[in-house]
Amino acid sequence: MSTVKSDRTAQTASAFEGRRWLFPSALIHALDPDAGRPGRRPRRTARDWLVDFSCFFVAIFVGLLAADSMTPENTPRALLVVDQWLGALSCAAVWLRRRWPVGLAIAMIPVGFISNTAGGVGLVALFTLAVHRPFRYVAWIGGISTALIPLFFWLRPEPDLPYPVAVAFTVLLGVCVIGWGMLVRSKRQLMFSLRDRAQRAETEAHLRAEQAQRLAREAIAREMHDVLAHRLTLLSVHAGALEFRPDAPREEVARAAGVIRESAHEALQDLREIIGVLRAGEPDDAGRPQPTLAALDALVAESREAGTKVTLDLRVTDPAAVPASIGRTAYRIAQEGLTNARKHAPGTEVTVSVTGAPGEGLTISVHNPAPDGDVPHVPGSGQGLIGLTERATLAGGRLEHGARPDGGFEVRAWLPWGTPGP
Repeated sequence: MSTVKSDRTAQTASAFEGRRWLFPSALIHALDPDAGRPGRRPRRTARDWLVDFSCFFVAIFVGLLAADSMTPENTPRALLVVDQWLGALSCAAVWLRRRWPVGLAIAMIPVGFISNTAGGVGLVALFTLAVHRPFRYVAWIGGISTALIPLFFWLRPEPDLPYPVAVAFTVLLGVCVIGWGMLVRSKRQLMFSLRDRAQRAETEAHLRAEQAQRLAREAIAREMHDVLAHRLTLLSVHAGALEFRPDAPREEVARAAGVIRESAHEALQDLREIIGVLRAGEPDDAGRPQPTLAALDALVAESREAGTKVTLDLRVTDPAAVPASIGRTAYRIAQEGLTNARKHAPGTEVTVSVTGAPGEGLTISVHNPAPDGDVPHVPGSGQGLIGLTERATLAGGRLEHGARPDGGFEVRAWLPWGTPGP
């Protein structure tokens, strides 16, 4: 996940590269927090300076218009001086609007009520508040400012406009400024939401890719276990026989050596195919065909040649009609059952039973009695059965395994086999 985050940060930084002056510093800081200075506010961009100067000049222009309409005939001289000084200080405070938008907007409520020349700064403060803060701040502060407008013009009437026109024009101007600021904020919020959705989609795609890779690795691991465990068990059995019976007849030694050679050759072939899948990323169509239910006889014969007593009870209505995927799963279950019996119950007779018909499903059972004497523990026991359970579940069936009442062990599975179509 850290790799995804770093890649996303690099992409965001590259998107602003060479064009930072076109974007607000607040937007750049929100989309790319690493671009700013740690513990300090983001530095103004060229666009920010342009907007700040524009707001400053607009505030001065509105203040000059208001000062021009004020004369000693309709305004006391002391109030004129206070009005103009407050207007000048308010225009200077415009440069603080980005750092303290709420504080400036609140301060402009009493200042704007006293000073007519500070009206432009009040509009700039409301615009900044609407851009940088949620609607609840705009509603309270803008509502109070709007409510005071009729009282302001009642105390200080506009000489060139009637009272209702002056009030309506000022209220409409304030609402337009607030609406403009909210529009700017909504566009930024939309950009943030699109950025978040893109990040979530990218993260989900990365997680899906990781999950697909994990599932592929698990499938390959199951296949390696199912294929190689059987071959290596045969090698172990015959190598152990040669080790403990060095005086065996020449014919038995030759037969065991032949089985070892053949099993090693088959294991190498299976290993080459699996490695080929890992290298190419997809199965090789030119490789050996996957075993199906028809290969069950050869599996039993191979186990018998290895010295295992195996009884096969195959009662399938039409073995050729069994789907390849179901037959392959049944083969792997029987193979794993024989391998486990050879490891954990050597010398016992194993019974492999396969029954079924279209529409009824396929039932596979591999069981053996309890072994004579103690059997040493084999490392990794149970891993193959876990993989078989998952394989059967993915095929739409089920698999159960456990001890029998007589002390033996049984693996029993059911796989779906639908009715053939017309």
